[in-house]
Amino acid sequence: MDSTERYKQGEHVMEKLFSADTRIQMEQMKAVSPDLWEMIVSFGFGDLYGRSELDLKTREIITLTSLITQGAFDQLRVHLHAALNAGLTEEEIKEVIIHCIGYTGFPKAVQAMGLAAEVFQERK
Repeated sequence: MDSTERYKQGEHVMEKLFSADTRIQMEQMKAVSPDLWEMIVSFGFGDLYGRSELDLKTREIITLTSLITQGAFDQLRVHLHAALNAGLTEEEIKEVIIHCIGYTGFPKAVQAMGLAAEVFQERK
């Protein structure tokens, strides 16, 4: 796949996962670093998320887990929305967070659950 196809694939995946408002906010990165933006869209969402072996729901479970483990809570908020858009239920997201306790500890899981509660409320 050439770079244009990778970018288009990334945009297509992002349209499935993120609202138009979120995509507009994310695109602000383009003004700061067009190169990083290209990598995010083409590699992150085109190459990684665009693979067919795992569905978007499974990929979001992996992403949530990774972000919680890293303590990357700004990105976690965005991906909580994406996980819901990919088909995860609130109960499944809560279970992912609870499962992370054994690997990340209570502080990160508690912060993640607080963010999840905010996202769930925003979407009601």
